[in-house]
Amino acid sequence: MDSLKHILALTLCALLFSPVTSQTMVYLERAENLSFDQERIANAQILRGNVMFRHENALMYCDSAYFYDGTNSLDAFGHVRFEQGDTLRGYGDKLFYDGNRKLARLRKNVKLIHGRERDNPTILTTDSLNYDRAVGVAYYFDSGKIRDSLNTLISVRGSYYPNSKQAIFSQNVVLTNPKFVLTSDTLLYNTDTKVADIVSPTEIVYEEETDIHTSRGWYNTDNERSMLLDRSVVHHVDGREMTGDTIFYDKRIGFGEVIGDMEMRDSVQKMTLSGEYGQMWEEGSKGYATDSALMTDWSDSAHYAYIHADTLFTEELHYTDSALMDSTYRRVRAHYSVRVYRDDMQMACDSLVYLGSDSTIHLYSTPVCWSDSQQIAADSMVIYIVNGAVERAAGYGNAICVMHDSLDLFNQMSGKELVAYLEEGEVKLVDMSGNALTIYYPKEDDGSYVGLNTTESSYIRVYVEDQEIDHIRFTKETTGVIYPLDQVPAGGDRLAQFFWADYVRPISPEDVFRKVKVEK
Repeated sequence: MDSLKHILALTLCALLFSPVTSQTMVYLERAENLSFDQERIANAQILRGNVMFRHENALMYCDSAYFYDGTNSLDAFGHVRFEQGDTLRGYGDKLFYDGNRKLARLRKNVKLIHGRERDNPTILTTDSLNYDRAVGVAYYFDSGKIRDSLNTLISVRGSYYPNSKQAIFSQNVVLTNPKFVLTSDTLLYNTDTKVADIVSPTEIVYEEETDIHTSRGWYNTDNERSMLLDRSVVHHVDGREMTGDTIFYDKRIGFGEVIGDMEMRDSVQKMTLSGEYGQMWEEGSKGYATDSALMTDWSDSAHYAYIHADTLFTEELHYTDSALMDSTYRRVRAHYSVRVYRDDMQMACDSLVYLGSDSTIHLYSTPVCWSDSQQIAADSMVIYIVNGAVERAAGYGNAICVMHDSLDLFNQMSGKELVAYLEEGEVKLVDMSGNALTIYYPKEDDGSYVGLNTTESSYIRVYVEDQEIDHIRFTKETTGVIYPLDQVPAGGDRLAQFFWADYVRPISPEDVFRKVKVEK
């Protein structure tokens, strides 16, 4: 930003306050005819035919001229050519030159060429150009165009510094590249490095590929690498969009790195990935987020899913379906301190994988799920999504289901495996198999407790109505005991695997960021 202020200040001085330099004389080198006409043009030498002037290291050529040696200035007409050194040449129909201020004013069909022909020189064309030799800046103020070996830039106003090869454009700026078009109100551009410094709202459009919206940063038009600041946006035609405080983007390899309030949005998959740091790969539609990482799935407007973890990955994978058709699906991986909020189920675990191919969520390492007053846990779990809603949850290894009946009473079931079936976000049926144990509190019709029932069976099925156990079915090989509530033995109201982790449960989308650990 300091360099920008310096360049703008330098340009302002050049335009408004060009200093009077140490004066050197403008010399007439040759002319085929010299005359005077004091009545028509006072104090002027009238020159015609192959006219040539010299001022320091600058040469000026024309068909005819008025030379004012008293004011060290001249007016030149016809086939005007201006040369400074062997790399800067200017052309036009008219030239007004002030030798004291070292200021050249070229008018009509103006062309300024900087560089040798063999080196693909920079060419500036306009209808009115001033070149301040004292400052070393050429500027136009009524539309102009600069073309180098790669890009063409047009604007209403512009300045070009031959020594640094830096240009400043303002008002209706358009940079045209073989691959994209950049539009802006103000732009700094270097014809040597091909880097555009962005200092105002700017749009970069790749035809049928990518749109970039930014207001500050830089874009290397040669290698297509950029640094984009101030909530810039990179939008792809396939519906993916990347936003962040700072984006390092390499268009050529399709890679973006985002620092600060990152958001990656996929309007086709209807998924948003956010965090304080992230990366994106266009190939495979891959995304990575960490530091307050969050994935929001809004594919079903009735059941948004919010997944938080220390680290989140998302990618698009290809597969062949049952009809031998090539298809793609989204895979999401979440690692460490995973917390999930949905209105029909909440989850916590150490790692998670979502597979769009069959709409399943796989939970690993001490997963726990909640639905209404029910808690389900196992060594690993799979959640099945059908039509956007949780249809069932399956737990494998040390499975347990706990239903909170009242402040201090818990209905419990444990076994090797369980499957809980849900309807409209409520558990309606639980199947428990493999050394199935239950502790539950049957009730009379009036709602009073009968006692505490403990059973052991190879398989049990529990029917649930209004978040309470309605009835239970067992296999024939079942043993059980019922205790009056005042005769329950010490510890008899808890299964060995029992734990209640309601304090871990996310209660809102924002609550997924709360750090808490499951303790069994």
